Amino acid sequence: MTKTDRTPKNIAVIGATGSIGTQTLDIAARHPDLYRPLVLTAGSRVNELVELCRKHRPRLAVIADDRHYRELCSELQPLGIECAAGADAIAEAAALPEVDMTVTATVGYSGLLPTVKAITAGKDIALANKETLVVAGALIERLLNDSSSKIYPVDSEHSAIYQCLQGEDPAQVSRLIITASGGPFRTWERDRIAVARACDALRHPNWSMGAKITIDSATMMNKAFELIEARWLFGVGADRLSAVVHPQSIIHSMVEFADGGIKAQMGVPDMHLPIAYALGCAQRLPGAERSLGLADMASLTFEEPDTDRFPCLTLADMALRRSGNTACVINAANEVAVQAYLQNRIGFYDIYRIICETLDRCEYIAEPTLSDYVQTNQIARDIAGTMF
Repeated sequence: MTKTDRTPKNIAVIGATGSIGTQTLDIAARHPDLYRPLVLTAGSRVNELVELCRKHRPRLAVIADDRHYRELCSELQPLGIECAAGADAIAEAAALPEVDMTVTATVGYSGLLPTVKAITAGKDIALANKETLVVAGALIERLLNDSSSKIYPVDSEHSAIYQCLQGEDPAQVSRLIITASGGPFRTWERDRIAVARACDALRHPNWSMGAKITIDSATMMNKAFELIEARWLFGVGADRLSAVVHPQSIIHSMVEFADGGIKAQMGVPDMHLPIAYALGCAQRLPGAERSLGLADMASLTFEEPDTDRFPCLTLADMALRRSGNTACVINAANEVAVQAYLQNRIGFYDIYRIICETLDRCEYIAEPTLSDYVQTNQIARDIAGTMF
């Protein structure tokens, strides 16, 4: 569909009830002349999905958990909103002909298939689901080569790098530097971290995120995933990727160039700007985020990551160097282990242990297909689930 300057862009928000999804809809509501939410989906939060649909009036609402389908229909069909249920329905919705951009805002492996469908259909992607590229970066790269689809990163770190690269020669890039807040345990000793419970890990100092991402931030697995994602987004190898702890979360990431110069993107720790930048396909939306008061900042500090206290960060290098289905196994085992940790069934460092043991027990596939990724994900989950 060809858009004129006066025609709003139709967006499908996959994971509408999460933090990124609701902020995306907030931006769309502020700019109805630019964006129209055409499709809203959710995993199991049917009440929240219903409320969002009443407010934003999409054409289609999809709930992954089909146990809630009848309730969804009874609430929304009288409003003229179509309803569907199941993972396949979400993937199909992401690729509807009327959709101009798919916002993949789910957390975890569930974002892969909708993104694959959307790319195959030639949709532009506002990608907030880092696991898509973590799990199947090589596959996504191949699909993009055969599609008109473009990916615009939503993660604040990757959006920052994307912004810093505008107008630059990729051949002059020597290093991508991803910043990390350090999470709630940045200053804790290892022995204290070892006995920390989920309620401790959920107290992130700077960002308001969902439970799973917040735990990943505490283990620094989130940063490992971001390094892997950056490899596929920007085409750089492991030797040109690094992470640095920046407790203030003001510099969202940096790019170092061959002449020694470094460009950094700065902003308040809020996701509205990177979401708006992706929705606009790298065009800036005035007032997307409140201004950063530079004079109010006492200092900006940086620290080397401590991989003894946060060993999950080392898994990025392993995944990047082994490639194949390695990162798919890591992601699946991590999702299972994080859920167990949130339920207080395992300890903090058991997350890393479970991932490593799952890697040891899973078959390595050098050049996986989509079906290989699907099978690897399930096998890894089954294996990880036996370890606690």
